[in-house]
Amino acid sequence: MKLKIQKQDIVEVLSKVQAIAGRKTNIAITTAVLIRTNKNGINIISTDLETGFEGFYPAIVEKEGAVAINARKLFEIVRDFPNDEMHINELENNWIEIRDNGNVEYRMVGMNPDDFPSIPGVEDIVYFDLNSAAFKKMIEQTVFILGSSEEKRAHINGIYLEKLHKEGEKKLIRLVSTDGSRLTKADYECDGDLILPGETGIIISKKGLNDVGKFLEQEGNISIGYNKSNFVLKKQNETIIMRLLEGNFPEYKDIINRKEVFSVKVERLLFLMLLKRMSILTSDSYKGVIFSFKNGKLTVSSTNPDLGESKEEMNVDFDRDPVEIAFNVRYFIETLNVIDDEKVSIRLIDSESPCLIEGDKNKNFLSVIMPMRI
Repeated sequence: MKLKIQKQDIVEVLSKVQAIAGRKTNIAITTAVLIRTNKNGINIISTDLETGFEGFYPAIVEKEGAVAINARKLFEIVRDFPNDEMHINELENNWIEIRDNGNVEYRMVGMNPDDFPSIPGVEDIVYFDLNSAAFKKMIEQTVFILGSSEEKRAHINGIYLEKLHKEGEKKLIRLVSTDGSRLTKADYECDGDLILPGETGIIISKKGLNDVGKFLEQEGNISIGYNKSNFVLKKQNETIIMRLLEGNFPEYKDIINRKEVFSVKVERLLFLMLLKRMSILTSDSYKGVIFSFKNGKLTVSSTNPDLGESKEEMNVDFDRDPVEIAFNVRYFIETLNVIDDEKVSIRLIDSESPCLIEGDKNKNFLSVIMPMRI
């Protein structure tokens, strides 16, 4: 293999694939990227056996071939390369040469490209278009509820993608995420003529969707599709394929459709900063803060025997019997960080029922947080 390529054509994608190739694994070849040429340019391929990426980029190819190079080191070389044009040549015994026209030269030990894992074929998938920025936002509003390497349940380590369409109503694509103590859902309103795939709902790896978000832009459309085994996202010259998780997602609609007893509106940023101040004296052992609604005020207090205590109040529209309820303050902070509205609604029933949080205007996002015992 012998080619010339412009630095700016590959530096960004090499940065993004670090999320895939940089993942800890016992298989050394997955820490590499596979570069494969054709007459018009190169394919850059990366996989961790669960998520696969392939993109096509322009290059002047003098001799076709394939090489597998350590993804991290290749990115660092390209990122700091002093010239725009780079020459990449395959040498004997899987060695790779990277140089300019005379002043800079790297020689790296590569890996056998024949050992690189193949990415599943996806010829049988029907695709539909979504706005890239909207889907990126949906991912951000759900992946922050993390899974666990010790957790085996698919609905904890994955995000549920569901299509919704009732007679006379608009079609929706929905992402739902939970860790057992909280839940978020994010909706995207689809074109009325859109034909959705046959599968009603699928569970996609949270870490895989987090990787996808890094590849999405703020402009343009993307195409997504899925079957019983894989989820696929395409954008222009790049494709990401993720193996689906096996399992059932719990029924969640009753909790998000429930009728609250009362709703309190607050300024999002003021409330967020208040909670950040109240979180200063929390710890892993004392995560909770107490919300006290009484006489037109919300008082938030934190008590930690190891560090001290704090209290702050804000005016709210509340004229009911007093309500006192405890929450993990980090759950509220993370939720408020992914809402764009200036005001948010806090929807409550009593001190023992979950709290629902949503933007005052945009109802496509909703978060449910379970209370803690006081």
